Amino acid sequence: MHEAQWQVAGSAAQAYERDLVPAIFAPWAARLMEFASPDKGDRVLDLACGTGIVTRSVVSRIGPTGVVLGVDLNPAMLKVAATVLSQQLGGKPTVEWREAGADRLPLPDASFDVVYCQLGLQFFADRAAALREMYRVLVDGGRIAMMVWRGIDESAGFIALAEALARHIGPAAASIMHAPFSLSDADELTALVSSAGFSDVTIQQGTGAIRFPSVEGFVSSYAAGTPLAGPVSQASDAARAALLAEVRLALSQYESETELAFPIAAHLLSARKPALR
Repeated sequence: MHEAQWQVAGSAAQAYERDLVPAIFAPWAARLMEFASPDKGDRVLDLACGTGIVTRSVVSRIGPTGVVLGVDLNPAMLKVAATVLSQQLGGKPTVEWREAGADRLPLPDASFDVVYCQLGLQFFADRAAALREMYRVLVDGGRIAMMVWRGIDESAGFIALAEALARHIGPAAASIMHAPFSLSDADELTALVSSAGFSDVTIQQGTGAIRFPSVEGFVSSYAAGTPLAGPVSQASDAARAALLAEVRLALSQYESETELAFPIAAHLLSARKPALR
């Protein structure tokens, strides 16, 4: 798996922030933040930060003496992140953004108290290397908090979309939809984190809901704000209509007069870099 496969380009980053962040990522950001419980003055790394929803959540917790660095491979995401946050600063912590891959961070050893990674680890080309980098840049006793989805079979909306993509758009598009759920095994996740040297590894099973205004909003927003944009836009009008019709039928029980809401489940993980004795 190559990280470039998960790049989004151009207006996709704006669509991601406008539609996907409030529907998918924002409801979990505060929960994830508490898993490492940042203190006033902490130096925080938000790895695979996207458009910065975790960074924005942390800002109010660490105070004006704290520092947050958002790192992402995608420059379009970072540009949106900086634009959104620029309206919220003023007396708040120092916030910086940097384009970099997770497996080779251009950061000094022991430079952060906390590392967050929301829904990024499953996409990294070398997960073990990325975790070793997180370990390296943490101070002794520093904390990590990460989130990955559990199985796609625990989310009716995404499994319906994946199956419809396979039938009407193609197997490559279906593979893109399955990828976010590729690290759903808790034992595999624990072993990965432990092998990087972390201790006190704890996983909590979290459940929530994905909410969009409608099935049409879900399908169009997810296609526009993710790597699905390419294959879906290149499909015929008939294929896209069939895709939408199938997902609408599959999710009819989750749609009310005001919204679509379907379940989702995640692993929320915390761990610590051992302190020197």
